[in-house]
This record gives sequence, C-alpha cells and structure tokens, in this order.
Amino acid sequence: MIRYIAERLAALMLTLFIIVSASFFILRLMPGSFVSDPFMTEDVKKAIEAKYHLDKPLITQYGYFLKDFAKLDFGVSLTVRPKVPVNEVILSKIPTTLQINIFSLILTVPTGIILGIIAALKKNTWIDHLISVKVIVFISIPSFIFGTVLQYLIGFKLGWVPILVSTESSLTMSKFISMILPILALSFGGIATIARYMRAELSEALNSDYMLLAKSKGLNQVQATLRHAMRNSFIPLANIIIPMFLGVLGGSMVIERIFGIPGMGNASIEAINGQDHTMTIGIMFWYSLIGLISVLIVDLSYGIIDPRVRIGGRK
Repeated sequence: MIRYIAERLAALMLTLFIIVSASFFILRLMPGSFVSDPFMTEDVKKAIEAKYHLDKPLITQYGYFLKDFAKLDFGVSLTVRPKVPVNEVILSKIPTTLQINIFSLILTVPTGIILGIIAALKKNTWIDHLISVKVIVFISIPSFIFGTVLQYLIGFKLGWVPILVSTESSLTMSKFISMILPILALSFGGIATIARYMRAELSEALNSDYMLLAKSKGLNQVQATLRHAMRNSFIPLANIIIPMFLGVLGGSMVIERIFGIPGMGNASIEAINGQDHTMTIGIMFWYSLIGLISVLIVDLSYGIIDPRVRIGGRK
C-alpha cells in the first residue's frame, strides 16, 4: 500500500510538471503580450521586458521559470493585480470561492442521494419518472444557463434576491442571500449526476442475490437495504462525490463571471483576457493539483469503502 501511494505521488508530480511546462510554452508562444499597449513607449516596454526576462530566448525564460517553480513561486501578477505576488492573489480569491462551493455541496450531495434512493425504491412509478425527467433536464442544461435564467426571473423580475453577489469579505446574512442564485445554479448539475448514479446502483443492488440471502437470514427490507444495498451502492459514487468535495477550491469560471463573484474562476478569466501569463500558470497549477489529488484519493478510497478491494497488493 505504501509503495503504491509513493508510486502514485511520483506520477502525480511528474504529470503536474508536464502540465505546467506545457502551459508555459503554450502561453508564451501565443501572439500578443501584456506590454503590447499602443500608448506605452518603447523605452518602458523594453524596461518591462528586461525586468520579467521577456527579452531573453524562450528556453532561457523557461529556465528562470523552473527555478521559481521549484519554490512554488509564480512571480507577480502583471495585469489582474499588478506587482502583487500570484500566490497572494490566489489566496485572496479562495475564501469567496470556498463560500459559494461549500454551500453548493451542502445542497447537492444530500439532495442527490435522497432523490436517487427515492427513485430506486419507487422504480417504474410516477415518482421515479418525475425524478428521471428532472435529472435529464438538469444534466442537459449547463449551469450558466440556469444561472442566467435564475438571475433574470428571480433576481431581476421578482427582485427577491440581489442579481450580483455582495463583495463583503466576511460571510454575513446579506451576503449569503446574495449567494443563493449561484449556489442553486451550481447545484442542479451535481444533484442530477448523483441521483442518476444512486438510482442505477441501488436498483441493481436491490435485485442482487445477497439481498435475497440477507432477507432469508431474517432481515426486513429496510434493514437489508441499509446494511447491504446502500453500502455497495456508495462505492461507485466515490468517483463523483470525492472530486466534488476537493473541487470546492476550483470554483466555476462562468458562474463567477455571471454573478460578479471575485473568486478563482473570475480571476482566471481576467488573467487569460489580460494575457497575465504568470497569473494564468499559477491558477492552472492550482486547478491541476486539485484534479490530480482527487483522482488519487478516489483510488485510495475504494479500499476504505469496500474492504474486499486491495490496492497495491502483490500480483
């Protein structure tokens, strides 16, 4: 097990290095630059290029980048928040993104599981059909469409909640009310995904042979479902739920842009549009790290959820 984890961590670091290196070359080879302002004099442009080593060959720039990357130093932001270290900018954006996504998870996970259980227990009834229709709608329509519709109908037409999220740094009741619409927009897709998987897995488990064995030992339907069917049904859900929890630091680019949320997603769009390469690479590193850690934890969780699974054992 320890050897397996060590091998996966080594693969994670190598993958992360490849992603960041590829991002560096792609961004630097793209046309345009943040110093291409027509109102900027040539002397100022040359001074800025010399300061950030942009006047050096690309491979030399990559060497400077690797030297700083080894210390997890991505430099300073060039256009989003000029002269402010990238890590400092990211840390200032994380709390707002966390607030939105944590509340979204609190709504998404239990609601999706409950709907999936109800649909499985009421299979082929009107309740199951109603939940299935909602699942199809929620999966088919992107979250930014829901966000735009909610913003127009509930925020603009009815005026029940603010259209944009409050910019207060601390979490207050007024800020929470302003976050209701993006929370709902982010939740619909996750609810549908969890409900669909839960219904499929629980329906299969309820018709399995071990359920008949459990009932023959004296367990009623509720006891057999809770002790056996539910646990086995949660194993495939680890692929979905664990990345959702780790993804709370990632945020949603489009939703944050629509509702004016000063979080990670919005900052990444500003960095790309402003050709702030240092900021873009820093955020991309963060997103990649979250994704790779999610995959690693999902793999390790199988052995915890199901003791029959042995990870990294001898062949």
